[in-house]
Amino acid sequence: MNWKQSGQELADQDLADRYSADHVRVSATKDAVACEFGDGLALLNLKSNIYYSLNGVGAFIWDLIQEPRSVAEIRSAVLARYNVDPERCQADVEALLKGLADNGLARLDHEELV
Repeated sequence: MNWKQSGQELADQDLADRYSADHVRVSATKDAVACEFGDGLALLNLKSNIYYSLNGVGAFIWDLIQEPRSVAEIRSAVLARYNVDPERCQADVEALLKGLADNGLARLDHEELV
């Protein structure tokens, strides 16, 4: 999904290492503003004043997380919209969400299992 910060690729770490990914709800923080940039988005973290860019798929996910959604919901929406291998989709979605959270652009909340 080409998540980049100041020209450097963010490390691709598995969200599932710390969370049961399907039970994590993700929402965008209010600390970022976004504007269309080509076929994607440019994001500005208002606290750090660092710009980030998202490609078209990342922009789609950014739109989804304007309301809290589970990782499973996000993954299903991406699979329904794009022709992508499910395993690749899972890895890419989790890496993007982790990158957003690590950079203060999204919040990850672990859902309580009922």
